[in-house]
Amino acid sequence: MTPNTSPPSLVIDSHAHVFLQNMPLAATRRHAPEFDATLEAYLALLDRHAVTHGVLVQPSFLGTDNRFMLDAMRRHPQRLRSVVMLDPTTDETQLAALNAQGVVGVRLNLVGLPLPDLNHAEWQTFLCRLKALDWHLELHRGAADLMPLLDAALHTGCRIVVDHFGRPDTQLAQHDPGFAQLLRRAASGRIWVKLSAAYRNAQSAQRPAAERTPALRESDAQAARACAQQLLAAFGPERLVWGSDWPHTQHQDLIDYGSSLALLADWVPDAQQRSLILGKTAAELFKIS
Repeated sequence: MTPNTSPPSLVIDSHAHVFLQNMPLAATRRHAPEFDATLEAYLALLDRHAVTHGVLVQPSFLGTDNRFMLDAMRRHPQRLRSVVMLDPTTDETQLAALNAQGVVGVRLNLVGLPLPDLNHAEWQTFLCRLKALDWHLELHRGAADLMPLLDAALHTGCRIVVDHFGRPDTQLAQHDPGFAQLLRRAASGRIWVKLSAAYRNAQSAQRPAAERTPALRESDAQAARACAQQLLAAFGPERLVWGSDWPHTQHQDLIDYGSSLALLADWVPDAQQRSLILGKTAAELFKIS
């Protein structure tokens, strides 16, 4: 093993959610959960698949009420980190308190929502506060709309994490012009991409759940593979991380935890590169030791 790779024992899931279906929900949301995703169930999956650490990400339907996730992290401070959703008016004192609890970033889940102007002074101040803490900004939006968000955030120098392959268009996949622009911005050295939830970008997953087959089409698998290869060529394993996207909300009929982890070998065939993605890269980004 070279000095640039992590011990094989370090395996980090960079994207999962915990929640209960009876929790208070955000007024603006795309869907509501129909089942519980408990911390105990998640930790059992980590144990079963020899995953050493997890990063909990605030689900969009809970909005900025991060209490349930923060309580989960408080119970397992060595094994878990979290990415919260916050209002940009959150001040330094509040951010410092979250930092002490193990929060490592802020998520903007913008799917189906108007784009915020991250060049606005309020947002620029907020992003500078994230940079001061060495947190990252996590962006979830279709590739076609990512560029103004990326460029405004890059202006502040903060780290940026792009969700779910950059969400290329389901019809265009690796040929999406927005995806191509994301690849070009790899040169900034400040962007990381999650190899996660390829099913959210798949053509066959856009049908209602009742009309789906239990697995994605081979063409969707090929598209995910092609996107992963281009991301690997542009960003390298030093700025790619893997996430299970457990419990795969709205797509749990298509995937399970073990299958999600196994897909990484299809996307990144080289074992040393996978070790780096699962280990050292994720550990440094999410402050796991």
